[in-house]
Amino acid sequence: MRIFGTVGLPGSGKGEAATVAESAGIPVVTMGDVIRDACRRRGLDPAENHGTVAERLREEDGPAAVADRTVDRLRRVDDDVVLVDGLRAPAELDRFREAFGDDFRLVAVEAPFEVRAERAADRGRDDSDGDTTAFREREERERAFGLVDVMERADVTVDNTGSVATFHDRIADLLGVETPEAAGGGA
Repeated sequence: MRIFGTVGLPGSGKGEAATVAESAGIPVVTMGDVIRDACRRRGLDPAENHGTVAERLREEDGPAAVADRTVDRLRRVDDDVVLVDGLRAPAELDRFREAFGDDFRLVAVEAPFEVRAERAADRGRDDSDGDTTAFREREERERAFGLVDVMERADVTVDNTGSVATFHDRIADLLGVETPEAAGGGA
């Protein structure tokens, strides 16, 4: 099994990379789902408690706690290629590389702050009124996990400042699949 992990600052395009994988029939395992599941098991609303529960998991089970649970999920997947959405911390990257060796490739998705903030506003995430304060705070929280260090250790970096179609093509090439556009499915 080949496993591709994605890492990137908020709004960089990790979700779009997952969309390409899903449209090609590649399973996507989202690390955030592990945290949302832990919230529900604790009787907490994931929308309100995601960050708190993520921190608790790491305090309780170590810095690779979310990755450990994700590795368990990946071992139950019976496909040739899988995409893991949302690595954030060096310990998570270390855990995936330890578990899967050369079968794991990390893809960093990059875009400038202004582009990412505009995307977040377009999606109604964080501050959608043009004030980027909440978006900057979210970015700083993610940087505090060591996300930039993880990005620097990526096997490949994909710039996501062009068109959606261009980005889809780049991700599809990495995954070894056709984009829906190329396959005649349109977007």
